[in-house]
Amino acid sequence: MEHKEKKLAFLKSALTIENSLMPDNQFLNWIKERNKCIPVRINPVPLTKLRSWHFDGHSGNLVHDSGKFFSIEGIRLKTNWGMVPEWEQPIINQPEIGILGIIVKKINGILHFLMQAKVEPGNLNLVQLAPTLQATRSNYTQVHKGSRPLYLEYFNGEKKVKTLLDQLQSEQGARFLRKRNRNIIVEIDEDEPVKIHDDFCWLTLGQIKYFLQFDNLINMDTRTVIAGIPFGDYPGNVIDFYEILELKHKADRKESGMLVSMLDHSRHLYDVDDIISWITKQKSTFDLNVEKMPLKNVKNWVIDDHEIYHQDRKYFSVVGVNVTIGNREVKSWDQPIVKAAQEGIIAFIIKKIDGIYHFLVQAKLEAGNFDIIELAPTVQCLTGNYRKGASEYEVDFLDHVLNATPEQIWYSSYQSEEGGRFYKEQNKNMIIEAADDFPVEVPGRFIWMTLNQLMTFIRFNNYLNIAARSLLSAIRFV
Repeated sequence: MEHKEKKLAFLKSALTIENSLMPDNQFLNWIKERNKCIPVRINPVPLTKLRSWHFDGHSGNLVHDSGKFFSIEGIRLKTNWGMVPEWEQPIINQPEIGILGIIVKKINGILHFLMQAKVEPGNLNLVQLAPTLQATRSNYTQVHKGSRPLYLEYFNGEKKVKTLLDQLQSEQGARFLRKRNRNIIVEIDEDEPVKIHDDFCWLTLGQIKYFLQFDNLINMDTRTVIAGIPFGDYPGNVIDFYEILELKHKADRKESGMLVSMLDHSRHLYDVDDIISWITKQKSTFDLNVEKMPLKNVKNWVIDDHEIYHQDRKYFSVVGVNVTIGNREVKSWDQPIVKAAQEGIIAFIIKKIDGIYHFLVQAKLEAGNFDIIELAPTVQCLTGNYRKGASEYEVDFLDHVLNATPEQIWYSSYQSEEGGRFYKEQNKNMIIEAADDFPVEVPGRFIWMTLNQLMTFIRFNNYLNIAARSLLSAIRFV
């Protein structure tokens, strides 16, 4: 598929919300049915009682007996970013690159995405919509001695496919140490038969984006994959995008404004070279020095038989769970899992500048980042300590988000973090239109970018963080 045809095919799917194979009401009933059909039991277990896990005698790190999967380790961080120049914390070390893969296929001329109803131990509502394949290297190499993940052959070279998207993207920098996944979308021929197992269904991209209006229905791994989908570049004077695609209806102001910001490459406050220079300045200005250290020596954190937690009960804790999920490659296992102290909030503030919507982007440093800073939403408070007096730092533009009027709120829903590592953690995801008097001039750690420009940077490794990608995935055009 040529690049322009590929992007147009993705765009048509994003603009298609009708699906005779799985209409919206049928899908919601299907999800409810999968919740009833999949046996699930999640029970708390003291960390010292976890099967196949142990605290290392030398370092105190919490590790799997196989030496695979992931570990809970300690780090010491020094930086000149923000108000706290040095701290120590536990962090998830999972050096393996996992696969987050989606199979797509043209059905009646529209790309449909093969999606999975998947349960993770930390999911708030148990079943969430996941990519076709969601697996760590330890999973798909069967370190657990369980069955092979379904559809692996479409992503490991066994089956002939067309690769439409292939990116390395970071995970949550405050909790993972330099963790990345391979986000990949592959296309199979229209006439190629593919067995659809009980927990899988075909949806258009427009449907997936519609269901992102629901709380905690689309999992983080789906969100990060679809966030990277390219939709093309056009000059601003091109014929109406909706007429080109022969749609019978047009979107309202919000959706049409987002579509123009996504596709128009000719109008912007700053050009890409200016933005690269701004990013380079941020990386040159701020330091990030991270040293591994024994978990048992991490200051201000308590390790007991039951959990690992901050002495002030802030940020997060690490607890143990015994998991039974009836449709997984391994039906039962134990594991540690990170539990947030409170829910958080992430939000983009948007403003129309020179006739096109721009997003206010933050250069954010987090402990696990590969390259010092990543591009983040305007407001990102994942610890929940975001109200004045409850945090070590003031959060720029937080008042504009918390005090937004209903007319300013373009998008608002609760979305969960990845349920394989985070226990029932959700964050308020928001897109807020700035008031008319909101200034174009902003502090040096912030910059205005169009959606088209954000999509330019998302193509490359370690530019947009996972919070930004979560919000971008929810943007609809119809």
